[in-house]
Amino acid sequence: MSWQYMKGSSAVDLNKRYTYADYITWPENERWELINGVPYDMSPAPRLLHQDIQACLTSIIYNFLKGKPCKVYGAPVDVVLNTPSEHPEDEDLDTVVQPDLVVVCSMDKLRDEKRCIGAPDLVVEILSPSTGYKDETAKLKLYEQNGVREYWIVNPDARYMMIYRLEDSGRYAKPDYLREEDTLTSGVLAGFSVPLSEIWADITPG
Repeated sequence: MSWQYMKGSSAVDLNKRYTYADYITWPENERWELINGVPYDMSPAPRLLHQDIQACLTSIIYNFLKGKPCKVYGAPVDVVLNTPSEHPEDEDLDTVVQPDLVVVCSMDKLRDEKRCIGAPDLVVEILSPSTGYKDETAKLKLYEQNGVREYWIVNPDARYMMIYRLEDSGRYAKPDYLREEDTLTSGVLAGFSVPLSEIWADITPG
């Protein structure tokens, strides 16, 4: 028997495969992701600690990118991956995620002004109890396969970051493991450098 996840006015069958055409019919006050057609619930809302880090990183990167050709967006923003063609139909798409933060340097990926179609250049995920395992497994594999050049995973409780960088082989190298005393740099954001102590300095504990 298939099991339905009831939430508000929607019913999502967790044993069924969905497409982006289905996804856009679900209530706007609900947050879901699709990975290869499998729905993942994005509730509950992130903790304040999670939101503090997201706001801090977004602000730092936004200020760095002023006058540069790249754009930074914080969640929620739909990122459509596994695209079968340059101009796919919604019925052909089965993977859409909402990373905590993305940097896009190819403006043609934002051509319809409501979603990013194709891999962002940089993705940031902030771990939470409900999504952490998925961020470190399924989404790590997904971002690698789709050519996300850099993937940052932030652990807000242990105060460390893992930085995955895409190699010419199309695979992620062993991640850089950064603690609070280290400095964050980026191969995607040339010249970007910030001590992690600055990121944690004003973050609300717990």
